[in-house]
Amino acid sequence: MTETPLVQRVRALVAPIASDLELDVYDVEQRGGTLRVTLDTPPGSAASITLDQLALATRLLNRELDHADPVPGKYTLEVTSPGVERTLRLPSHFRREIGKTVNVRLADVAAEQRRIEGVLVAADDRTATIRVADDAPDRVIEIASIDRARTVFVWGPQPKPGKATGSKKPGSKKPGSTTPASETPASEKPVIDARKPAARKPAVKRTTATHSARPKPKSVAAEPQALESMKESS
Repeated sequence: MTETPLVQRVRALVAPIASDLELDVYDVEQRGGTLRVTLDTPPGSAASITLDQLALATRLLNRELDHADPVPGKYTLEVTSPGVERTLRLPSHFRREIGKTVNVRLADVAAEQRRIEGVLVAADDRTATIRVADDAPDRVIEIASIDRARTVFVWGPQPKPGKATGSKKPGSKKPGSTTPASETPASEKPVIDARKPAARKPAVKRTTATHSARPKPKSVAAEPQALESMKESS
């Protein structure tokens, strides 16, 4: 996916500021009157990006963009984080997320299997390789043929179907064992349900800071008829 010259100019201005803050430029997009800059911590970082970091980046970027003036007219600067489930648009996005579960929708509506979900095992400047199952061949997809792609947040490993979660049946004990006199009778013990409720998928949230760029002043020339009427009235 090719970036426009305007986006390329903005990315060049954002990159050194993000580097000084020890952040990565994940994406730069222009959507109508909104200029969205997505920042993230480097791959492998222990912590994610914070609101304070985004607020500082917003102030620095706003000052730099006002000085360089790469965007004509009025616009809103939005500095945000990629979120838990992040959009994959560029080859660099796919390379960054190798080893994670991804969901891909192909642009070809007539494709036999338009939606593909699996583990991203490889990526380069042209293709992304997805492993859909251990016993199935990997799918090599042209990035240019992808309509939409994102990472998928996956909870911890699920228990295999048919496996019992408890190790013993309630009330069972070894033959010949006796209950100590000091032990609380079973009827008086509090019952604790050890089963975990079904895990809910967290809402995908982004940390966002916005700033509205001030409109540029325009010089308006007075019309000749208005000038003549002003002279006559004076």
